[in-house]
Parts: sequence; C-alpha cells; structure tokens
Amino acid sequence: MSNNLKAKVLKKGKHGIVRAIFSRVGLVLFLLVLQIYLVISLFSYVTSNFPHVIGGYIFLTSIMVLYIVNMKMDSLSKITWMVLIIILPLFGTLFFWYTKTEIGHRVLKSRVTKLVNDSRGVLQVEKIENLSDELRSLSNYLNRSGNFPIYKNSFVKYFSLGEYKFEEMLIQLEKAEKFIFLEYFIIEEGLMWGKILDILKRKASEGVEVRVLYDGTCAFSTLPYNYPKYLKKFNIKCKMFAPITPFVSTHYNYRDHRKILVIDGKVAFNGGINLADEYINFYERFGHWKDTAIMIEGEAVKSFTLMFLQMWYVDEKIENFDKYVNVSLEKNINSSGYVIPYGDFPLDDDKVGERVYMDILNRSNKYVHIMTPYLILDSELENAIKFASERGVDVKIILPAIPDKKTPYALAKTHYKSLLESGVKIYEYTPGFVHAKVFVSDDIKGVVGTINLDYRSLYHHFECATYMYDCECIKDIEDDFMSTLNKCKKITINDVNNEKLSVKITGFIMKILAPLM
Repeated sequence: MSNNLKAKVLKKGKHGIVRAIFSRVGLVLFLLVLQIYLVISLFSYVTSNFPHVIGGYIFLTSIMVLYIVNMKMDSLSKITWMVLIIILPLFGTLFFWYTKTEIGHRVLKSRVTKLVNDSRGVLQVEKIENLSDELRSLSNYLNRSGNFPIYKNSFVKYFSLGEYKFEEMLIQLEKAEKFIFLEYFIIEEGLMWGKILDILKRKASEGVEVRVLYDGTCAFSTLPYNYPKYLKKFNIKCKMFAPITPFVSTHYNYRDHRKILVIDGKVAFNGGINLADEYINFYERFGHWKDTAIMIEGEAVKSFTLMFLQMWYVDEKIENFDKYVNVSLEKNINSSGYVIPYGDFPLDDDKVGERVYMDILNRSNKYVHIMTPYLILDSELENAIKFASERGVDVKIILPAIPDKKTPYALAKTHYKSLLESGVKIYEYTPGFVHAKVFVSDDIKGVVGTINLDYRSLYHHFECATYMYDCECIKDIEDDFMSTLNKCKKITINDVNNEKLSVKITGFIMKILAPLM
C-alpha cells in the first residue's frame, strides 16, 4: 500500500471515529455509560450514608411536592414531576430545575417574543366587519396571541393524500418568479426531495430567491450535517433550526415541526406532509401513509410568509419583511368563507393549537370529525372531547392501525376506554398509518395543519395550521373523512379489554411520563 493511500485510509478512519462519537449511536452509548456510573455512585453513597439520606429524601420531596402543587401547570404534568421526584428525589429535582431554568432557550424565547412583537404592524390587512360571534371571538384571540388576522378573499384547495400535494407543488414551483420559501420538519433525500431540489436549483440559477429551513434533528438521520453548505453552491440559502451539538441545552426540546411552502407571496402550502418519500407512498414504512394538506391562494398567504420569516430570523438581524409579505396580487380571488392561518410558539403560556381545537369542540352542534396520528391528551383536551360527545355531538376520531412508534401507540390506547364510555367513536385506519392532523365540524369549519393531539405538538413544538370557516373545501375535507372511515375498523370496549398485554403494560407504565415525551 502506498504512503498516500495509507494516509487516506487513516484520515478516513479518523473521520469515521469522529462521526461515530457525535452520532446518535455514540450519544446513546455515552449516556448509557454515564447513567450506569451515576447509579453505581449513588448506590455506594446511599449505603454508606443511609440515615442522612432518608432524612434528606423526606425533606427534599416534601418541599418539591408543595412547590409543584402550587405551580401553574397542567395537572398530569404536576403528577409526572411529583412521581419522578418521589422515586428519584435527587435526579428528579435536578432534572426539574434544569428544565425550569431554561438553559439554552432563554435567548431563543426572548428573540421569538421580540420578532412577534416587532412584526405586529407588518401585515396590511383590511378589517372585516359583521363577523359572527364565533368568528369574531376566535379571530380576536388569534390576532392577540401572535398577529394572525382573518382573511376573506382567499381560495383553499384540499389534498387528501401526499401524492396529490406533491403533484401540485411541482406545478406551482415551476411558476415561481421572485422567491420560494420552504420550512419543513423533515427533508430526506429521495425521489420527492430530488424532484423539488432540481426545480429549486434551476430557479435559483434564474435569479429566484430560494430559502430552505429544516429542523436540526434531520442531521441525525436524513441529511448530512453540512447540507446547508452544499445547497449554498447552488445559490440556495439554507438553515437548520436548532442544530444538534454535543452541548446540553433545553433548547433542543423545542423543535420546528412546521410545514410551510410559500411561492412569490401568492401561493402557500400547509399540512402534515414532510418532504420524504413515505409521505407520497413512493415506498411503504408503516403500510399506506394517509396524510393531508392544503394550498392557499390570495391574501391569507401573507400570514404564512410572515411565519416563515419569523423563524428564519430567529438567529440573525431582521431584514425588511414588507417586501415579501405585502406583495401585490394580480388576480382578485372572490372565494366564499374565511381563512385564518396561525402558528403556535412553545415559549409562551399560550397553547394556541389546543385552544383552537377546544373552540371547535365547545362550539360544535352536530359533529366533530378528527384525524390524528397520536392521542396523548392532557386533562383539559380529553374533557373537551368527552363533553362534546356527552352533549350529543357526533365525535369520531381516526387513528393509525399500524403505528410508527410503539410507545405513543400504547399511550393512545390508555385514553380509549374513557372516551368510548362518553360516547366518542374511535376508528383505526387498517391500511396503515394516519399522519393527517384534521378537525372538521358541522359542515362549516375545519383545521388542517401540523398540530398533533399530543404533548409534543401542543406544548413543545413550533407548529402551524389553517382555520377555515364556510370555505368550499370544508365539504372536501368531510368527504375525505367519510371515505377514510370506510377503510377503518371501529374500536369497541371489547377491543380495549382484549388488547395485547404488552401494549397495556407499556401504556400503563409510560402514562406517568406522557408530559415529558
């Protein structure tokens, strides 16, 4: 072997070691070894200082329990923290204060709050008069929470599968003349992203401004860590949100779960569909992938443009939003209904996503039909679902029959019995996995977006969705729900009682940790 070849092999070997150390496997192994060391050290300390440890245990747990009981927090979250501290007082207390001190995300919280406040005057939107009480109160709340106004003249098209959205995306991307903004939780190299990227490269070479924003967890599994640098070669601006580094930070708990595409400020896409091949059923991971999305044309696109720019400028100096947000629209869209695109920021006390869902549930008269991949509910949302059903509203929920993750699947099952006893009808999509996040109610209102019915979406992620009232596409959403229902199995109490023991045990044990997942 030549000296040059030996040098290359050694260099490659060193790079491989570095990648292994900072890979997911390396991180997991490091944490396992650290936990084993801590357990052994703690056991040794306890056995040699038993009387003092018991006294400290009683004092510490008593103080912490009293403190948590008086905190402003969801009741199940309080129980989770109290149990963790009672079982592991030292570790539980340290972990609790670690999350409460907001190490790493105080700067992010301050930055996002400033961005939202500074951009309140950016949107130039005509005030709409003579709204119904329902619309006026909800639009007031959304406008107050994050500057999300209500729009009248916007057309919404619904896509019942990822394949249909993908087909329309390619058509709309080809029409881009000024700018293309993409913000997605997952981007994975493959057929879908390959075709999109080909268009982005060509458009960038033609002078179209292209920006791509994706969540930093993609660097673990779907994209190389230096992917932004790679795209820069094609004049594509690219960023990771909260890239993962070896340094511990609570910042990493807050992920960018949004899916937004904006083209020239005239067209926007939103929904549950990421840019990876399973989302368009190019290949199967968990059976058939059922997902949904919408396309908006008209004034309402402004809000999605603003949401993208707010996330883009989280870590740098703000440029002029106005030239992107308030673009002139050549064609007038005379569409029925009202549209409110909205986002949810996890760094405040405002659970916008959950409150919009609860508003639909509480104001429903005839039915509320829901599609969601996960069902990990806090007490407020579970009670709202049950109360709607107990009032005589037809509440139906479609969930996956083939799960993508075993623990959330088991946790969803823990809610089945309580919901069924209140008259809620639960169905599982037998062909595969439901990833859609859809609410539709009373033939007049609905939501399509990125917000799951679980703690991560409702408490910990940056999310976005579109609220629609009296829009033509509401019929399409309900028709799709009923069509999907025909492919589902209805769940009964007998099914719950006869569930696999392993699923019951997993749900039973993990229920206490649900708020931390």
